[in-house]
Amino acid sequence: MPLLIEQALNGVQLGFMLFLLAAGLTLIFGIMGVINLAQGSLYMIGAYATAAVAAKTGSFLLAAPAGLAAAALAGMSMEYLVVRRLYARDHLDQVLATFGLILFFNQLTTILFGRQPLFVEIPPFLNGSVPIVEGLRYPVYRLAIIAVGLATAIALYVLIARTRLGMLIRAGATNRDMVRALGVDIRLLYTVLFGVGAMLAGLAGVMAGPILSVQVGMGEQVLILTFVVVVIGGVGSIRGAFVGALVVGVVDTLLRAVLPGLLRQLMSSGSEADALASGLSAMGVYMLMAIVLLIRPKGLLPAHG
Repeated sequence: MPLLIEQALNGVQLGFMLFLLAAGLTLIFGIMGVINLAQGSLYMIGAYATAAVAAKTGSFLLAAPAGLAAAALAGMSMEYLVVRRLYARDHLDQVLATFGLILFFNQLTTILFGRQPLFVEIPPFLNGSVPIVEGLRYPVYRLAIIAVGLATAIALYVLIARTRLGMLIRAGATNRDMVRALGVDIRLLYTVLFGVGAMLAGLAGVMAGPILSVQVGMGEQVLILTFVVVVIGGVGSIRGAFVGALVVGVVDTLLRAVLPGLLRQLMSSGSEADALASGLSAMGVYMLMAIVLLIRPKGLLPAHG
């Protein structure tokens, strides 16, 4: 039982990381109609900026804001220089352009930092572990990731549903021409919105640094799972991204933790059981996505209807 609880908490922690990426992705697509494959690169930029500043200063508290700022600035620059020219183009052009940005950011990161992975130390005040149940102590830093993810989800809801900026964002999603006619600088609004989406990805990168190696291409590894979250939750839906991320995080983690042991009990060869479990675990979230789409083609909590 302690192992199951630990893996479930790991799944929730992964879910909140995926939510930060998926929320930015679905915010940008749902409001602006842009498919941004480079969202994973913004996650990588946040992680690298955090690692670089932490190595120079030795302070995670200084490194974290630097990671957020770097991702936000990169996102707004991307919108101003590239994405702004794609609003009237079809999705294939957006996919090709943002895929090109992935290659650009990967090469630029290689030039600046090399190919060797970087590592960020867990800040001392978040080091250690706390008892959850008898026989289980859970790392404080992973609990902090869950807390930050939950706080960000609440702040995002308040921003979208309760502020003037959120009102303009929702109005722009419904009828951008009318919002422009009312005197709102829709270009500036979209740049700010892209910056918010980029900062969410950067926040995921900031928090990933101390638990994962920071390396070139790390964004692509998590991008596919992020798109699965968006599809399961409902394209353009922040609520859907939240629910979908937690479902995907928990299912993916539990399958990888529990399936090998179950198959070893059922099969005579341990190596074959592990190989089968690895394949089935990798397929698990995609099978889940297929089942959800069969039952609810628009996702669990679609933005409209």
